[in-house]
Amino acid sequence: MLPFLDAKAAKAFGTEMAHFYISRLPPDALLKEKDKQLAAKAKQAMEKMAEQITAFKKTNTLNIYKVAQMGNAFKWTMKDAGYSDDYVDKVTQWFIVSVKL
Repeated sequence: MLPFLDAKAAKAFGTEMAHFYISRLPPDALLKEKDKQLAAKAKQAMEKMAEQITAFKKTNTLNIYKVAQMGNAFKWTMKDAGYSDDYVDKVTQWFIVSVKL
């Protein structure tokens, strides 16, 4: 396969990042926790994810196809975990923007 189209690492990373987020902020926590607690946990998880994204980008060449595959893997893992569609869209958008920066 052409290296340009080999998105295995990107897909795996997207899934890994979704599992990382899910482990820190499970879907049922969105219903149980207060807004301030929820925001603090989400911010902390996203800060740690940003560090991992930076490290991944240093060792992997990303193109638009790979970023799309990564975002898709992230999004569907989050959906499968039981988050609402609106929440998944917001977190996925943040994830994609963070990868592109």
